[in-house]
Amino acid sequence: KGTCHAWRNRLMLKERLMGTKNDIAWFQKIIMRHPKIEVMELSELYSNKGTRQYYRAYAEIKKSNVKEKQ
Repeated sequence: KGTCHAWRNRLMLKERLMGTKNDIAWFQKIIMRHPKIEVMELSELYSNKGTRQYYRAYAEIKKSNVKEKQ
């Protein structure tokens, strides 16, 4: 249980976002403005093979401690 508690304090997620350029930009704005999420890194857009409409981007995010920011 001690390991699980320590892991919870350091939780970082690596997310792959897939969609149109507008969809990805919309979602990036949401996560960047969310008070409980700290965006560590956002990648550039990469085109998906076989389509001109859909792209992907990668984000590293972690849980933000709201109490620290106040």
